[in-house]
Amino acid sequence: MHSIDAMRMFMRVAELASFTQAADSLCLPKSSVSTALQKLEAELATQLLHRTTRRVRLTADGQQFYERCRDLLADLDEVQTMFQRSDQTLRGRLRVDMSSGIARHQVIPALPSFMAAHPALELELSCTDRRVDLVREGFDCVVRVGTVADSSLIARPLGALEVLNCASPGYLQAHGTPQTLEALSTHKLIHYASTFGGELDGWEYRDKDGRYRSLPMAGALVVNSADAYQEACLAGMGLIQAPASGLRALLRSGALVEVLPGYRAEPMPVTVLYPHRRNLSRRVRAFMDWLEQTMRPFLLPID
Repeated sequence: MHSIDAMRMFMRVAELASFTQAADSLCLPKSSVSTALQKLEAELATQLLHRTTRRVRLTADGQQFYERCRDLLADLDEVQTMFQRSDQTLRGRLRVDMSSGIARHQVIPALPSFMAAHPALELELSCTDRRVDLVREGFDCVVRVGTVADSSLIARPLGALEVLNCASPGYLQAHGTPQTLEALSTHKLIHYASTFGGELDGWEYRDKDGRYRSLPMAGALVVNSADAYQEACLAGMGLIQAPASGLRALLRSGALVEVLPGYRAEPMPVTVLYPHRRNLSRRVRAFMDWLEQTMRPFLLPID
């Protein structure tokens, strides 16, 4: 079997951590995929995958080979399309990750027009609040909200999400509406944490000097999902500080009420991250350009 085909099979197995799922996605017998990867490992004289009855995972050599395969195959796609007209329909698979909030409120409503313009494109859209491993899990690009710390990836800033302070009418009726920072001492904050067990953020606000500070606040509930964060607020569990884009409809309907508008948290930066590559594939570049244009009306410019 051609080595390029074997590389594609290897990447699919690595991304899905399963021979069975990889074979199904490639419309091939599981035995063909297994045999191809055994031959590939023999040619390379190294083990690429740890195989157990429960899971498949990359070895250290497999991780390095995976990263090189992604670059090589991306370059191959670029070479195959380099003389095609720039307006030609995009082809191939595109795997993207973003938060469920951005997907629901900004991207998915605009997605039909993008897909209609590129009917040969296969888009895999992951919507999760966890920080995925872009390289390990085979994503072409990811959209992240908040501070970006991974310097091994290329960052493309898009803008920032305005953050509002909200509570439910029921909560405010029971506990009163805070008018000052001092009044927050008698209120509860719903805490959001990507991982449990760490230090919890307090109420973030901008002081008179223009610096953002955090005021510790009590709270009976900690969640790790943006959906749960919003639902807990609707249920009257406490105050939240969340992106305005996901709150506008709830504020208009009266399901939530804005509080302390003069003490908002710092806008949250939105960034697209993608791996280092000499030649970024046309489909990834086109999607990121479209994403930037789609997100622009919802974002504040970055200073």
